[in-house]
Order: sequence, then C-alpha cells, then structure tokens
Amino acid sequence: MNNFWKYTLATVVGSIITFIVVFGIMFGIFSVIIAGLGESEIVVNNNSVLTMSLASEIPDKTSDNPFDNIDFSTFESIKVLGLNDILKTLEKAKNDDRIKGIYLDLSYIPGGIASVEEIRNKLIDFKSSGKFIISYSSGFSQKAYYIASVSDKIYMNPQGSMEWKGLNTQVMFYKGAMEKLGIEAQIFRHGQFKSAVEPFMNDKMSESSKLQSITLIKSIWDDMCEKISEQRDINVADLNMYADSLMVYDAETALKYGFIDGIVYYDEVLAELKSESGSDDKPDDFMININKYSDAKSDTEKNTSKNKVAVIFAEGDIVDGGKTDGSIGGDWMAELIRDARENKDIKAVVLRVNSPGGSGLASDIIWREVKLTADIKPVVVSMGNLAASGGYYISCPANYIFAQPNTITGSIGVFGMIPNIEKLMTEKLGITVDGVSTNTHSDFGSIMRPFTPAEGEFIQRQVEDFYDVFISKVAEGRNMTKAEVDSIGQGRVWSGVNAIDIGLVDEIGGLDAAVKKAVELADISEYRIYEYPEKEDFMQKLMTDMSKNASQKAIKEVLGENYKFYQLLQDVQKLKGVQARMDYAIEIY
Repeated sequence: MNNFWKYTLATVVGSIITFIVVFGIMFGIFSVIIAGLGESEIVVNNNSVLTMSLASEIPDKTSDNPFDNIDFSTFESIKVLGLNDILKTLEKAKNDDRIKGIYLDLSYIPGGIASVEEIRNKLIDFKSSGKFIISYSSGFSQKAYYIASVSDKIYMNPQGSMEWKGLNTQVMFYKGAMEKLGIEAQIFRHGQFKSAVEPFMNDKMSESSKLQSITLIKSIWDDMCEKISEQRDINVADLNMYADSLMVYDAETALKYGFIDGIVYYDEVLAELKSESGSDDKPDDFMININKYSDAKSDTEKNTSKNKVAVIFAEGDIVDGGKTDGSIGGDWMAELIRDARENKDIKAVVLRVNSPGGSGLASDIIWREVKLTADIKPVVVSMGNLAASGGYYISCPANYIFAQPNTITGSIGVFGMIPNIEKLMTEKLGITVDGVSTNTHSDFGSIMRPFTPAEGEFIQRQVEDFYDVFISKVAEGRNMTKAEVDSIGQGRVWSGVNAIDIGLVDEIGGLDAAVKKAVELADISEYRIYEYPEKEDFMQKLMTDMSKNASQKAIKEVLGENYKFYQLLQDVQKLKGVQARMDYAIEIY
C-alpha cells in the first residue's frame, strides 16, 4: 500500500512538473508570436540616450529563428541583435537628432574579439558627429574595457572590479581520457601547425602549436594596447607593466592609473546622462535600449535604387548538405551565392565569413560558386572573428579580402580522424563484434578495428591530395606560388595584422569597409544592401523549427559556458571525410 501511494504521488508530481514546463514553453512561444505579429511603432523622444550592454552573444546576422528570442529561464520574449543590425542602428543613431549620446553599460562581453572591434570602430565613428559616449560598470572584463576605452567618460561603481592581466589561451586535451576508455584516435593530417587534432593525440600543446598561439594572441594583445593607449593616453609599456604586476584590479587602482575618470554610483551616472542630453524626462523616457531603437523608424529618405550589393552571411561550421541553423551547409551556401551571381540587379557581392572551416567537400562546393561569381562581378570578403581553414578556402577566390586586426585566419591545412573503439568494447564492456565481407576492405572505415597500414596510407594520400588542392587554390586566388603558400600554410593560424604581412589579406577593415570596396569595384554610386539568407516567414519558421530549436536553446541555457563542450562533442560526431578545420576549441581569455 505504501508503494502504491509513493508511485501515485510521484506520478502526480511528475505530471504537474511536465504541465508547468510545457505551459512555460507554450507561453514563451505565444509571447514570441505576439511580439512578431503585434509590433507597434517605437517612440523616440527628443534628447534621448541610446543604451547598450552587449551582454549576449553577437552573431554576424540577427537571427530570424523565433526560439532565439525566448529566454527559457524566464520564458520572456527577448531580441538579440546581430552585428549587422548593431552597426546599422549605430549609424542611424549618429544621424538622428533625437539621439544625443550613448550610454554603455558594460561588464562581461561573450562576443568574439573581432566583432567587438567592429562595434568599437563604429562607436568612434559615432563620436565624429559630436555626440557623447559615457560608460559605466561594476566590473570590467578586458573586452568590455576595450570597447569602453572609446568613451568620453568612463565610470565605475565604488566596489567594482577591473580585469587587466593580458590574454591567455587554453586547450583541453582528451588523450588520457580516451586511453582510459580504450579509444584510439586514428589521425591523418598535413601541416605541422594543424592543431585541430592535437587534443585527441597529445596531453599538452606541441611546440609548433605553442609558437602559433603565442604569435596570435600577442598580436591581438599588442593591437588592443596600442588602441587603448591612443584613446586613454596611457603608455603601452605602462599598460603591459600594469598587466604583469596585476596593479589594476578595482575602481581605486583603475582611477589611479588612468583607466577610468571617476568612481560613482549609478544614480550619479543617470544624473550626468540627463544633464549631457538636456532631457527633463525620467530615465525610462529619455533612455532607449538599442534593441528597441533598432525598430524605430528613421527620417532618412528610403533608398529605392535598383542597384544592389548582396551581403551574404556565412557563419558557423562548414558542413555537407543543405541549410542547418548555426552551420554553413555547402549546397545551401552555394545556392545563395549562385542566386546573387545570376541576379542582374546585384552589382557586387560581400561575403561575410565567420567560420573555423569544416568539410573539405562542402568548402570546395562553396569555393566554386565564389570563383564563378568573382569572374563576372566584384566579390569582397569581410572576415569576422574566424575565417580559418575551410573558412579561408571559401574566401581565397574573392577579388579583395578584409579582416580585423584580431581576426583569426589562415590555418591552411587538412586532417582526417576516425576513432577505433575496439578496446572500449572488448576490454571495458565485454562486447565483441564479428561479421563477413565480400572483399578485403569491405569494412574499411569501421570504428570497431584499427586501420591496416595500406588503409592508413590510402587516407593519408587523400589528405595530401586535398592539401595540394588547397594551396593551389590559395596560390591562384592570392597571386602567389604554391611554395609561398605552403611556407605560410602547414595549418598555421594568423591574426589579421599578420595575415596582411604574408599576403593572405588585403586590408584591415570591417563589414562597412567591405561594402564600400565592393561599391568602388562595381563602379556604382547609388545602391542598397540586400542581405542573404533572406528572412523567412515568421509562422513558417516557428512551426518548422519548434521542437529542435526549443530543446537546443534550453540545453544552451542550462549548460551556460559549458555548452561549448557539449557542442564540441556534437561536432566531433559530425566529422565525415577530409576536414579543412581550425582548432576552434582554443579560446582566448
């Protein structure tokens, strides 16, 4: 009888919990539908201040996925702007007489450093209008301070913290765990710097990997210090001394060494914002969030030019097949580029690449369409946080390539990896496998046995062949010899600054600069931007992606920063064929 009541109670409680979760999800979906269908006109008062926090990930393009606009912890409808809309909104605010300045509420910024660079440059451009920027924080991360450094005034809470210690990169290695589990990583690669497979074959960074990593992060750090020095008038040598000695760690030390202009409370910042803007309204009336302001109507005349510049966003891993959220499907991306090429109104193409690479086959399919397009109309590549390996492969046939100083690019190398789990199954789990074959290598590629020497040579030959194709296409696209490409290839990654010196990139600049160059090469004066992929119908997208994206978003919110490890395992399972991929598991702190 006790068990009966126990099971009955468990069933009732489980049903209630399930109902609450399902109701919450449906409520969130309903909120998104209402937000998508019932938008009202945004009112922007005179003497307003635009507010930005940048506390969310910064995709290159604002997502049209309804589930990206649901916060599953609160089931509230939110809006996360992509870099494209952040830049457009800042440009709109620059020319909007109702906006008097910008308030940056900054702490930790999860966005990539190259995306941060583009926003920072746009803020500097905003200041050219004579409008002010004021920053405030209770705790500056280094990336947050890098953006804040362009401000006219920087303030901190009296109990605020300051991070200033230099950059660090760490890699997690799985060799020891795989050995304990009885899993052998069978690896084939070309390139002494091709570190994408090192976590599965080593227990620490190789010397070549350390060399490329320190060159990369030192280039990024030096660029950050020079630009902070320019804005804050702090000597670069002093910036490094402060980092080496951990001398800047709170509001008092930040003020003492010139990083900030004052130590105040939030109400004092509000008072200054009100004074600087000349507003008599309450904060809720004169401060407008950038997410909301992005939907506000502009007084500028609508552009009706027939000439178009296509901006195609290629963001994520490069994978085989069609469209997949968060990835670049080879066939799908090729179709987008082909459509832009065949559209007579499109006079030039900007390909925005933010990718660590991926499938060699998919990369080659995309490369072909970029090459065909570049032969008949200008193609300019704008590199984001990452344009490495396969990401560089699809970029190299362009007529012109832009990168940010801190873009990670290059990684011209190839690898293949297939696990052998025979020991795991037999020695750890006691499971054996047997079968029959018609030919010598019928079970070639099985993860239940090691490769034979002949099979290993076969795969290595495929890797070598694809590497030769890779450097040949880079040589053709960049007007270099294969030997020159090989000398800077071998899987080595470079920052945007270094990539210019070795000929992989033409100029430092962001998305705006790439558009201007495309217009120049197309020799047109009037034009309008046409973005790919096109926005899908709201309801159709909602119904198509309901179950998949709801679960994916929920997992991401539960795991938080640890989601990257879940994603890494997912990506490893997708590996198929020869890979042109950077070790994007490396993170810079």
